[in-house]
Amino acid sequence: MAFSTVDDLTVSMTYEPNAYPFERESEVRSYSRSFPTTFVRAAGSTMTDSSGRTYIDFLAGCSTLNYGHNDPDMTEALMSYLSRQGLTHGLDLQTEAKAEFIQTFIDLILDPRGLPYRLQFTGPTGTNAIEAALKLARKVTGRSTVISFTNGFHGVTIGALAATGNRQHRMGPAIALPGVTRALYDGYLGASVDTAEMLDQLLSDPSSGYDAPAAILVETVQGEGGINTARASWMRDIDAIAKKHGALLIVDDIQAGCGRTGTFFSFDSMGIKPDIVTLSKSLSGFGLPMALVLIHPDHDQWLPAEHNGTFRGNNLAFVTATIALKKFWRNDDLREDVRRRGRLVTEALTNMSLHVPGSVVKGRGLFLGLDVGSGERAGAICHQAFHHGLVIETSGARGEVVKVLAPLTTPDVLLTSGLEILHRAVEEHLDLRFTTI
Repeated sequence: MAFSTVDDLTVSMTYEPNAYPFERESEVRSYSRSFPTTFVRAAGSTMTDSSGRTYIDFLAGCSTLNYGHNDPDMTEALMSYLSRQGLTHGLDLQTEAKAEFIQTFIDLILDPRGLPYRLQFTGPTGTNAIEAALKLARKVTGRSTVISFTNGFHGVTIGALAATGNRQHRMGPAIALPGVTRALYDGYLGASVDTAEMLDQLLSDPSSGYDAPAAILVETVQGEGGINTARASWMRDIDAIAKKHGALLIVDDIQAGCGRTGTFFSFDSMGIKPDIVTLSKSLSGFGLPMALVLIHPDHDQWLPAEHNGTFRGNNLAFVTATIALKKFWRNDDLREDVRRRGRLVTEALTNMSLHVPGSVVKGRGLFLGLDVGSGERAGAICHQAFHHGLVIETSGARGEVVKVLAPLTTPDVLLTSGLEILHRAVEEHLDLRFTTI
């Protein structure tokens, strides 16, 4: 469905809080609070609710739906697989669906980049992949400490949570989260301060209090942390520091990978080859749960069944992931589209920033956001955008960044319409704020 103007999407809300059974859902729910309607179907870059109202999706399952909702080729492959009674669950058994995915991943992703990784299928979420990666790094090195970074987000299971920076997620002092030492991310103290050099100095000083780490865990773009972007030179320095101090470099590409930054891996063209890479979110291409740890052969020191999980063989996800790779990663078309659309979004966000003093455009590829300096302001803008038919959320330590995560395949007309809605929301929020002072 295409929308030519913002007004095409302005439809009255029909949500009634007590009309549905969701009040029995745990208080832990979050996104449904920001988007109080019941969605019934989705296609491409749009979602439709039970009242028939259609929304443009700039959330994309937090980068789980990089290729949009219900891609028709993936849908067809999935339905065909089910109709012939293909295995849906297989633990880590060898299956036809797994074999095809592995071979396609090697042919289209690993071999062209000269990456020799072995593939470990973990439990189905990103935090499962992080847990496995940390556990393996500690086994390989015989060390316990992991270096992670300010504003990093790596999941909410205990091991991954220890590496996550956000205090709210870590639940303050309520849970003991040992084994992680925090370092300063690129730009944390401003562009003039070399935080990589600081980390090297701390690791080199036997009196710094920093123990020799098993791993350095890093995101090249911090999604939940506020769309903070590491420079390629800084990433190369971190890679060198890991090697110098005998640590493994783990790149968390769970949100930034699968094309979100314009290349399949967010570290492509950075001149590094991490020891371990974690993937999830858009790996299945269809929103089906799937996670993967890529391990350099030298570090694949697992014993059989030493790390397992019941749902490490989602064959339905293998089917759609294979189609996603063949459809979008055989050539450079998607990469070029992401760059072009990224420029379009960056220009639009830059224009919006003119209305918000002190605001900053952040990110790269189609992993972009507008830091408006205040969580209250960003939340109000997103609320106003939803009122006009756009699903979009915030990120950052204080929720101060309006985060644009449109599917990479969003048609230009929809992308432009969504940006018009967002621009309108920015203007309306500022007008309301000034009239109420």
